[in-house]
Amino acid sequence: MAAHSHHHPAHHHPGRTPDRIDWSSRLTMLRQADELDAEAHRVVARRLVRALPDNPTVLDVGCGAGGMAVAFTEALVARGGGTIVLVDATPELLDAATSAARSAAAYGGDTTSAPVRVRPVLADLAAERPVDLAGPAQLVWASNVVHHLPDQRSAVAGLVEAVAPGGWLALAEGGLEGKFLPWDLGVGEPGLQERLAAARAQWFVRMREDTHGSVRMSGGWNTVLADLGLLDVTAFSYLVDHPAPAGQAVRDWAVDRLRWFAEIAGDLLHPADRRTVRQLLDPDDPAYLGARDDVFLLLANTVHLGRRA
Repeated sequence: MAAHSHHHPAHHHPGRTPDRIDWSSRLTMLRQADELDAEAHRVVARRLVRALPDNPTVLDVGCGAGGMAVAFTEALVARGGGTIVLVDATPELLDAATSAARSAAAYGGDTTSAPVRVRPVLADLAAERPVDLAGPAQLVWASNVVHHLPDQRSAVAGLVEAVAPGGWLALAEGGLEGKFLPWDLGVGEPGLQERLAAARAQWFVRMREDTHGSVRMSGGWNTVLADLGLLDVTAFSYLVDHPAPAGQAVRDWAVDRLRWFAEIAGDLLHPADRRTVRQLLDPDDPAYLGARDDVFLLLANTVHLGRRA
């Protein structure tokens, strides 16, 4: 998701990354998001793995709670094997991802042949080169990781280095901001979703500015990939679509998501909107988000691709 699977390089504090987000505390939310994205992840993993040679190595950088790791493992099992290397800076997330991927590997294949090897690597991308951790890989995947690193272009250059000749870099960045609230909730002023998105965007700019050593990008992701010498640069987007009335998993995700918006961008919202958010997050309020039938989830993620010569 545009902003759910974000996990990154630890810096100074255990479990904290250059963006100062405590990712370990968000394990539950990341797991919820992975569950809701599972079907989309499977389609994306199959599509990316299809182009690879036999017995490939896939490097999942910033693997988070492991949603995509599971999808890649399943895709590799179906193709007869390979290796998946999981990299994250937060031990709790790396452990969760490793367990999930190993379960998928055992479930999917004859355990005696162990068709897919799962190798976890605890590492800080802001300080270490991916090629030293696990390269070269036939596919390097990084989802919503790079935009949390101080120098995004340099981070992508590091990912390119880890791609084997003829292999692919798949960078999931951008898309369409996820929506989950109806236009008029019956409380507060209509259009809260759009104002939350604007506040989050302001927070994000501020986070980038406050990140030590932050360097601005000079254009879109496709121009970065092309500038770094990758060939056949292209992109595709995929939808995550859970329409209303949605299951409890979607409502729970929406509650966590709104709580996160309130934490990171609350001071950027009008006091009236802050009051509405408090109502929506209060289990005793009739407007409580976790008990509504009109909550949904709709978003698009974009995957940018390039092949190394």
